[in-house]
Amino acid sequence: MSSTAAPTLFTWEFATDPYPAYAWLREHAPVHRATLPSGVDAWLVTRYEDAKQALADSRLSKNPVHHAEPAHARGKTGIPGERNADLMTHLLNIDPPDHTRLRRLVSKAFTPRRVALFAPRVQELTDQLIDDFAGSGEADLIHDFAFPLPIYAICDLLGVPREDQDDFRDWAGMMIRHGGGPRGGVARSVKKMRGYLAELIHRKRENPGEDLISGLIRASDHGEHLTENEAAAMAFILLFAGFETTINLIGNGMYALLRNPDQKALLQQALERGDSRLLETAVEELLRYDGPVELATWRYATRPLRIGGQDIGQGEPVLVVLAAADRDPDRFADPDRLDLGRRDNQHLGYGHGIHYCLGAPLARLEAQTALATLLTRLPDIRLAQDPADLRWRGGLIMRGLRTLPVCFTPPPGL
Repeated sequence: MSSTAAPTLFTWEFATDPYPAYAWLREHAPVHRATLPSGVDAWLVTRYEDAKQALADSRLSKNPVHHAEPAHARGKTGIPGERNADLMTHLLNIDPPDHTRLRRLVSKAFTPRRVALFAPRVQELTDQLIDDFAGSGEADLIHDFAFPLPIYAICDLLGVPREDQDDFRDWAGMMIRHGGGPRGGVARSVKKMRGYLAELIHRKRENPGEDLISGLIRASDHGEHLTENEAAAMAFILLFAGFETTINLIGNGMYALLRNPDQKALLQQALERGDSRLLETAVEELLRYDGPVELATWRYATRPLRIGGQDIGQGEPVLVVLAAADRDPDRFADPDRLDLGRRDNQHLGYGHGIHYCLGAPLARLEAQTALATLLTRLPDIRLAQDPADLRWRGGLIMRGLRTLPVCFTPPPGL
């Protein structure tokens, strides 16, 4: 790529492989002002050290009220439909002290112990989904596997009854189409989900269980509880942040393994030996190499500041490009190479600072279970389509494939 002309961003070609463009930006314009597809201007931060600083900088607010644009433009910067559905009071949109209070309450319900107890259910779901397609010798790993697995898992964790989970699957599918569905479909799905969650929270107050929503309702701090609105917004963001990221982590991760058969073989050999250490470092490397979140969610300068030598004005939006930072050669040796055994891997795939992903333990569990089971049960799994013909979903924050066709030898007995 020429060192004089800036690359064109946010086209379909860019979405297929954004990494050469990000390499150019890191070298020539590490904090770069860009006009986004929505028409909003924002600063893109692409170097690792700058990105890490920005993610933890208290002068960069998560609250859209600090956006200097008129109110109608602010509506273009969050999760589609959340504003109209009264779902703004969640951890991605607020700052301390409210963020501190809410995160403390939620983390009481979202404990590593709860996630560990959930491991058998994740394995059961994984096996059920593979059983459904293993006998045919082919599958679309996104539609048949990576999409339903986290939906059903997070529904079970939240306490959504099994008979209602297919409704959630439909709403979630509409939410991630990013314009591929009917006009207004995203907002309608968010509104339906909001209404359902409010009703479910009301039922759980009357009749609590051992699920996460009941835990959210029970959680208190110095006698302070989540309001019903806060609980609905938190359940929504746990669902929203917990399914699309995991779809992309599994999809992008399997795609990277299928494109790097030597690394896939190394992982399969380790799994055959019963050695789980490589599986753990593999998931971290897949997060770094082609992670599910391309850009961190929106931040707004509460006063003038400098990042990477660039002046940023009060009220201007800042987007930290995790995908660029995690391939910075100043931080990672040979960053464009997939190395499942990479040890020094302090990637930013789950963020950094007070907004570090609360659901990271669950995402790790789901990804490790999904990848290990696929590679063990379908050992000769391979791409069934030319990589050049695969399409990536549109959208600013997330990075994920629309489809991932694969083929394999059906396991004996299926």
